[in-house]
Amino acid sequence: MLKKIRNRIWHRYFDDSNPEVDARKYKIHEVIFESHTPAGKLFDVVLFLVIIASVLVVMLESIRDLRAGYGRFFYLLEWAFTFFFTVEYALRVYCLKKPSVYVFSFFGIIDLLAILPTYISWLLPGAQSLLVIRILRLLRIFRVFRLRQYFTEGKYMMQALKASQRKIAVFMFFIVLMVIVFGSLMYLIEGGLPDSGFTSIPRSIYWAIVTLTTVGYGDITPVTALGQFISAIVMILGYAVIAVPTGIVSAEMLRTHPDVDITNFACPDCGREGHAPDAVHCKYCGAHLRENELPG
Repeated sequence: MLKKIRNRIWHRYFDDSNPEVDARKYKIHEVIFESHTPAGKLFDVVLFLVIIASVLVVMLESIRDLRAGYGRFFYLLEWAFTFFFTVEYALRVYCLKKPSVYVFSFFGIIDLLAILPTYISWLLPGAQSLLVIRILRLLRIFRVFRLRQYFTEGKYMMQALKASQRKIAVFMFFIVLMVIVFGSLMYLIEGGLPDSGFTSIPRSIYWAIVTLTTVGYGDITPVTALGQFISAIVMILGYAVIAVPTGIVSAEMLRTHPDVDITNFACPDCGREGHAPDAVHCKYCGAHLRENELPG
């Protein structure tokens, strides 16, 4: 009996061979993943407002006086937001034919992290403060309002960063060596003095990092003439920490050309975006994109 009921539920709500299920999933996909339709854009705008409201609630709850007076109200609001995001996440997984691609994607992980802290707070009080991660979901605004040029420029910058990663890695390796050498040297010069802040090599390396990056907290300062001279050299070298990586990335950006224009059309199978306007199949999973429904 239970098996028959289970099979009936599966056929009615999950079996893709059932035309009604396929049509239902496509309609949900069009609303949740797409923004070129009125319903899809309305859903995303409402989603943004709920995300902003939920983040504001978390921030306001951290204020002691407000928490004392409205703690119960904030608690109920948080569970209402969590319920909304849980249903939304479940629908995103439900309407895709390959949900695992979405689940392990950047936005999929962010969407999951947006709801987990509330449930974890049952076991670990205070975990709900991690809910501010929901602000990352506002990155979807670039898709909702179809700011396509920002996607293109963002991809352009990522290509430049990826092309320069080896040069930056070599540069960072020399920076690590530099702070170790200067930190050790300052420990030898200043470490033996009374009331010196250079009490160990690791602490001296910390001073070298702070100085080289031009942060300069001032909690550790040299007092000898030689130590101050070396400190001045490290400060001057600190400008290279900013100039060199910037020059590397800028040079790669001049050599890198952005790809062709892309749409914000989401694949009905895996939910991923970034397809060319004339694309027929998804470049990630190979599924058909329903060419006659691609936005113009």
